[in-house]
Amino acid sequence: MPDAVTPAETSATAAARRHDPDVRGFASDNYAGVHPEVLAAIALANNGHQVSYGEDVYTEHLQEVFQAHFGPRAQAFPVFNGTGANVVALQAVTERWEAVICAETAHIHVDECGAPEKMGGLKLLTVPTEAGKLTPELIDRQAWGWGDQHRSQPRVVSIAESTELGTVYTADELAEICRHAHDHGMLVHLDGSRLANAAASLGVPMRALSTDVGVDIMSFGGTKNGLMFGEAVVVLNPDVVRGVEYVRKMSMQLGSKMRFMSVQFEALLAGDLWLRNASHANAMAARLSAAVADIPGVELTRPAQSNAVFAILPREATERLQKRFRFYTWNEGTGEVRWMTSFDTTEADIDTFAAAVREELA
Repeated sequence: MPDAVTPAETSATAAARRHDPDVRGFASDNYAGVHPEVLAAIALANNGHQVSYGEDVYTEHLQEVFQAHFGPRAQAFPVFNGTGANVVALQAVTERWEAVICAETAHIHVDECGAPEKMGGLKLLTVPTEAGKLTPELIDRQAWGWGDQHRSQPRVVSIAESTELGTVYTADELAEICRHAHDHGMLVHLDGSRLANAAASLGVPMRALSTDVGVDIMSFGGTKNGLMFGEAVVVLNPDVVRGVEYVRKMSMQLGSKMRFMSVQFEALLAGDLWLRNASHANAMAARLSAAVADIPGVELTRPAQSNAVFAILPREATERLQKRFRFYTWNEGTGEVRWMTSFDTTEADIDTFAAAVREELA
């Protein structure tokens, strides 16, 4: 019989690295690892005991951190993931008979497996857009029917910054949307999973694209910008929001060891890590866009305003590239692909990938 294995040996074997750390992909910024400063913060919060379910000192202090960015009325509620943040936020500002207006390409419509409808009981009223961005005129295609008992009542306009197509709303565009929604008696939800990238792209504080333009409630992203896990529902207008803490629990988004969520956000937001990470990811997308722009057979379909590059390639070239690098086909009909960059994408990664694109299209 083999010799007995000690617990220490078993743990060491279980923790063996099972991937090549030099491998990079361009499928999603979720593929990236955890920023070292965030890992250090998690370790800092790890010793000893703290009260569970958000009554710890890190979550208490987190309110000050978010208020420094989003104003003195901001209230942050950490959750596990982006879909949970969106569903919790939208439930907190709607009644059962009310609906949410969003772009056809919105994450809540396309990429959340029906969670807002099935789990949140929300009707989504979608609008086709040119570049993933709503306008007051587009909102009005669905902003009607109040008082009609046969129609779901429009209550919330949900926008994403940056959008699913990598485009960015200016502060003026967002302010116009918020004014228009409020004039109709509606509220505004911001899906801010990549809000940091949008703010970095425009060179403005994050509150300039949220609190200052009139957003009522927000889903704030962390995982795509260097966190291990965790997003946050951020209430910006407490006067129109109710029961977030209860909806969070009911939606299975209440973390028992919440200090490990909260301390990550503190590491991200207390200094400039959020901006450093987002700015770098954006710069790598701009580098990639420039590197492939002159390759025959590559058609860039959208401006690289954040950390996403969209392009159309011959289908056979895409299939060959996907065997060498992970990325997704965005539109099967047109052959459009999406390449995402992240805080840990390097210039060498970009240059290697661009050379592979050129090689496959030669």
